[in-house]
Amino acid sequence: MDRIAGLGLSFDAIQRDDVFPTGTVDVALGPDGQPEFTINGRVAWEHMAWTPGWAVLAARADAVCFGSVCRHQAASTTAVTAFLEALGPSALRLFDVNLRQDRYAPALLHDSFQHAHIAKLNDEELRTVCPLLDLGGADLETMARQLREHYELEVVCVTRGAEGSLLVTASETVAHPGVPIDVVDTIGAGDAFTAVLASGYLRGVPLERVSEAANRFGAWVASQTGAMPAADEAVCSAVRNVLREA
Repeated sequence: MDRIAGLGLSFDAIQRDDVFPTGTVDVALGPDGQPEFTINGRVAWEHMAWTPGWAVLAARADAVCFGSVCRHQAASTTAVTAFLEALGPSALRLFDVNLRQDRYAPALLHDSFQHAHIAKLNDEELRTVCPLLDLGGADLETMARQLREHYELEVVCVTRGAEGSLLVTASETVAHPGVPIDVVDTIGAGDAFTAVLASGYLRGVPLERVSEAANRFGAWVASQTGAMPAADEAVCSAVRNVLREA
């Protein structure tokens, strides 16, 4: 809460749980900076509740990003689903697929894709998701197209680590080769990418520009220590400029 306040953000909508502790994740970093996650259970985020305050928040939200991990538990699934269904018709719904441990199942993934306009997942997750949902494809682009068409998604975003990303729509595929960096810690890089993707898409920025900005920002986070490194104004300005130049 102190960290959020220090960033100048409001935490009015964050729920407090008097029974379960704040969720934690144990992370082991490999020599290549890739993380191995152990998600600890019996924590507060598994017990989120649908409240009148959240109903007000949903009604005025421009976008919501939701993941698969938080929809694994019944209580939180109910709350997240209610939030998604209370969004206004113009609100952007972005499903960030996170296949962690045993916290996903075909029915949960199917329902989540049905609630989304945009789906974002990495290449390994795409290769896992498509067979689970009986979707075919011999390569990433074909699998992404199958997923997009089956769920009538506006965009499927596939991140490919050092090899960049694919953004697939009904009319185009935008491939980015990635930004060369010395990887320190990849935790948070995908979320940084998602933040730029959502921001650019809401503003109607062409996907080529969105892709460039998102890859730049995600790569910078991967070159730093921690999921939320202190903002670098030069990097942030460069990302903003790419989006503005559209």
